[in-house]
Amino acid sequence: MADERTSVLLIGGRSGVGKSTVAAAVHDLLVGRDVPHAVVEGDALDLAHPTPWEHGVAAANLADVWRRYRSLGHRRLVYTNTVSVLEADVLAAAVGDQPHVTSVLLTASDGVARERLRRREQGESYDAHVTRSDAAAGRLEAAAGDDVHRVPTDGRTPGEIAAEVVALAGW
Repeated sequence: MADERTSVLLIGGRSGVGKSTVAAAVHDLLVGRDVPHAVVEGDALDLAHPTPWEHGVAAANLADVWRRYRSLGHRRLVYTNTVSVLEADVLAAAVGDQPHVTSVLLTASDGVARERLRRREQGESYDAHVTRSDAAAGRLEAAAGDDVHRVPTDGRTPGEIAAEVVALAGW
């Protein structure tokens, strides 16, 4: 009997590491292979002011969104969020059905992350993103366990990274 549990690929990492870009490349790769899946940008699940993260809004919204995808037969979920790899248990509970979880921490050097941020942020916004990105990089590296796969992004194409993370998930 086939395992019908959900398979979740968590993609985390600092700002400017390429989470959204890699998720889009994973999507393209899976579409090319005709593999059913859904991609959810975690930041969009609780993007509000004041920030509602302490109320578990993102996990509750993920549960609602995933329930709809599951009802359509989806079993593979790609989820991106800076700290997703630190919240694997909470996200797995939101998805339900004791999912298979593959956690991937994308890494980038400070210089590469700043260059990528410079393409999308300017002025004070750039400065704030760099500060948060640097802090997140240190926190993620220190707090992510040995079960989290570290995948470097410097000097690599999104397609190359996507192929690696899809292989790590066993898809």
